[in-house]
Amino acid sequence: MSVTQQQVLDSLSRIKSPRGVALTNADVLSAISASDGKVFFSINVDAAEARAWETVRAEAEAAVRAIPGVTTAMVALTAERKAGAAPPPPPTPSRGSPGVQPVHAHKPPQGGTSPMARQSEIPGVAAVIAVASGKGGVGKSTTALNLALGLRDLGLKVGLLDADIYGPSVPRLTGLHEKPELNSERKMIPLRRFGLAIMSIGFLVEEETAMIWRGPMVMSAVTQMLRDVEWGELDVLVVDMPPGTGDAQLTLAQNVPLKGAVIISTPQDLSLIDARRGLAMFRKVNVPVLGIVENMSYFQCPHCGTKSDIFGHGGARHEAEKLGVPFLGEIPLHMAIRASSDAGNPVVDSEPDGPHAAIYRVIAGQVRDQLKGVIAAA
Repeated sequence: MSVTQQQVLDSLSRIKSPRGVALTNADVLSAISASDGKVFFSINVDAAEARAWETVRAEAEAAVRAIPGVTTAMVALTAERKAGAAPPPPPTPSRGSPGVQPVHAHKPPQGGTSPMARQSEIPGVAAVIAVASGKGGVGKSTTALNLALGLRDLGLKVGLLDADIYGPSVPRLTGLHEKPELNSERKMIPLRRFGLAIMSIGFLVEEETAMIWRGPMVMSAVTQMLRDVEWGELDVLVVDMPPGTGDAQLTLAQNVPLKGAVIISTPQDLSLIDARRGLAMFRKVNVPVLGIVENMSYFQCPHCGTKSDIFGHGGARHEAEKLGVPFLGEIPLHMAIRASSDAGNPVVDSEPDGPHAAIYRVIAGQVRDQLKGVIAAA
């Protein structure tokens, strides 16, 4: 059943703004995307009123989900300071000390809630780990998928979440293009292939769709794929993060107590600079860094076996030693890895007895060993 924008608007017209105005008349709605049962839009309000609008956002999302034919609904709250709005005035200094605040004014605010206080476990999932990189183009998604398969080969129950909102690669890497179904509780059921439970934003939008989303929309999408998916019983959920240190990374860290992060880098200095930023971000939010992987570490000629260090060699190992984190291994730049990834048949599954699958399994073994005590022994 096709869902139209008018159906969405009719549903939203019954929702009231904090001032009692119908949501459709409050001049806060973005353009509504309604296609193949998937509905996306945002509510754009002034930052000073954001807290009062959160209940409205939740009511709007629930109303849209109740429309027959809607399989996915995502409503983001975008809060911005109005142009020309003046910042709050500074506190008045005490009489006896011109320009200097009294002692009590310098105390940290009491009763404030840390963003990390919102963390809660995903039911049935023993450990969530992030696979991240400071920059794009380093083979992070390919590594995340093959790492998940390596953990599977060690006897673990594994899921893979593609949280790379702007450039989801997992549909192409796995050859999956079906739409997730909903269970009786209206949670999405992850697709399954290679013995993995798999979810990606790419299953919900067309491959050519440009994801021009603001930060709150990204945060809503990541939260929904964490919380509104029936993951079942998993030892490890591997999350393929977007490159960089932005909203998606912070949302993940604030939503679930991550058990660790794996940083992917190539050997050259430019990539390592960005890898340091990613590592620093995870440390700042108290996420253990499980180690660094050097991808595209060297090129080995398939004909003569000669190794060539196209991007340099050993930079990630040196960086790991310098930063005091484990070095997990070197993955070569090889046609077999590239070709199997493009074909939707990752090398750990398509060539399980080959040398590259063995490398990924060694890396997976080191990750598993660091998660002992969190996941069941395999």
